[in-house]
Amino acid sequence: MSRSKALQYYIFVRLLLAPLMLWTITTVVFLLLRATPGDPADAILGTRAPEAAKAALREQLGLNDSLWLQYLHYLGDLLHFDLGSSLTSRGLPVWDVVQQYFPATVELSFFSMAVAVIIGVSIGMLSASSPGTWFDVGGRLFGIITYSLPLFWVGMVLQLIFSVQLGWFPLGTRFPISSSPPPSLTGLYTLDSLLTGNLSLFFTALYYLALPSITLGILLSGIFERIVRVNLKQTLQADYVEAARARGIPEKTIIFSHALKNALIPVITVLGLTFAALLGGAVLTEVTFSWPGLGNRLYEAISLRDYPTVQGIMVFFGIIVTIASILIDLINAYIDPRIRY
Repeated sequence: MSRSKALQYYIFVRLLLAPLMLWTITTVVFLLLRATPGDPADAILGTRAPEAAKAALREQLGLNDSLWLQYLHYLGDLLHFDLGSSLTSRGLPVWDVVQQYFPATVELSFFSMAVAVIIGVSIGMLSASSPGTWFDVGGRLFGIITYSLPLFWVGMVLQLIFSVQLGWFPLGTRFPISSSPPPSLTGLYTLDSLLTGNLSLFFTALYYLALPSITLGILLSGIFERIVRVNLKQTLQADYVEAARARGIPEKTIIFSHALKNALIPVITVLGLTFAALLGGAVLTEVTFSWPGLGNRLYEAISLRDYPTVQGIMVFFGIIVTIASILIDLINAYIDPRIRY
């Protein structure tokens, strides 16, 4: 079987398995939500509400039906591309909840990944090209420390220092309350401000993005630093690199033109999956910084036992991860002809 046909067959199989994966995610989330303690009626009406009102709400929401019947109703809605209506947003369709909160998550994920890749790849290259030096030791320490630090703790510390004590960055919002955000074209404030030609709003949106995206980006950069350092170090010991050195090619040219391309292949895989996971809700970051994204909304829905919202957001996340993994395979196959499926 030729390489192109093998790749087409692989993608075809992945597309066939995608509904099975989404069904598994949906089923697991459905069962876990019903197994967690707490009553949605109490979360919505409060524990002091009359029992008659709670009973009426449970009947209205279909919570008095058997677990099997609730599951069948939900699967039937999914087959009609209906994620249901939020229990805590005045009956707002879950699709509208996703459209409202997802752009903030996209914006945070994009800038965080940009920070992570720039810092991680740069330090990894410097460490790999200077083995046994202080740069190498410092790069390894950087990777270990940033990879092991808990995000919520670092986020709270940086907020206390740079927002509370120094007052350099804002807290708990995506845009100043006193100003109107740019006209909503894509929902991404930075992109919308550029599309409308308003640089002032662009820098304002960037300013409010700075602290959460830099925090998340620095902690993620340790992953890329370690991958780049290990792979670039191995690549620099390859025969074709030694042959290039023997021909008198400068070391910088060898690193950037010969070794780095091969060393970055596993980075692309990790980059794609990490970005998909962030789009799936950087929950800890958004909750820590009170960022109004989909991850924060998911946390609120879980706290309030908002079953349709949690299930709908998780299905949406599953779709993102499935698409991202297939795209990563395509990109890797295009970059590296040696890859076979």
